Amino acid sequence: MSTSGPLVLGSQHIDIHDRAIMAIVNRTKDSFFKGGSTFGDADAMAAVTAAVDAGAHVIDIGGVKAGPGDEVDPSEEIQRTARFVGQVRSAFPEVVISVDTWRAEVGRAACLEGADLLNDAWGGVDPALAEVAAEFDVGLVCTHAGGQQPRTRPHRVQYADVMATIVDYTCGLAERAVELGVRPDRILIDPGHDFGKNTAHSLEATRRLAEMVETGWPVLVSLSRKDFVGESLGLTDPHDRLLGTLATTAISSMLGARMFRVHDVPATRQTLEMERTIAGVQRPRMARRGLA
Repeated sequence: MSTSGPLVLGSQHIDIHDRAIMAIVNRTKDSFFKGGSTFGDADAMAAVTAAVDAGAHVIDIGGVKAGPGDEVDPSEEIQRTARFVGQVRSAFPEVVISVDTWRAEVGRAACLEGADLLNDAWGGVDPALAEVAAEFDVGLVCTHAGGQQPRTRPHRVQYADVMATIVDYTCGLAERAVELGVRPDRILIDPGHDFGKNTAHSLEATRRLAEMVETGWPVLVSLSRKDFVGESLGLTDPHDRLLGTLATTAISSMLGARMFRVHDVPATRQTLEMERTIAGVQRPRMARRGLA
């Protein structure tokens, strides 16, 4: 079972030709890109406001750095995320609120505060997270992470066929979620760039992204300033990786990805609007050239 129709998250319907922007707001002290710049409540809410004003459709709130770092137990993760979900819900009733977590207890706390989507970036390591999505009738992101444990880095990973593995695994997670009661139109699949993959794997997953799109499940990509972009361009500092991220964003949109998890909302919006205009899905915003 899959869906090729609108993606329904909260009050928003995202059609097959639409492109949705998921803005990253990390409630962490050690984010790989912005450090602790949105750890405090006021700074985090300012980031949410700026993202919504710039055109973000989804706010993705995370309480634990993806990579190795200081231990964050479930109670601390809940403290960092769930209460803030409630604040964002009050301030922006129409925005889709996502929580980046692999833990069912964190997902439950966030849903009680009004979350619309559970972004499981670690590929179902806690199977009960999908049960929480079903219980609260919210969305679920089903990601391929290569069997990696949360917050670990890949080491000499190998795949006979990386995209075939990604498709089989993410579709399996999606089908299990439906069996548990998650609505098909609330599910996305994510190839998991960099998670359980080296740069060659992430590049191949991008080239073959259409194979995920062809499954009928809406595809989310999380590309923003990641290591595969840096290694491709020889850029060690994530602050230098925006142009490479935007190039990968345009290609992924052309191949059919429908949601983009990003740090840079205005630049991503322009990139996606340009790709959609070239594709003929939307018209130019103005028509002046040659009319004088």
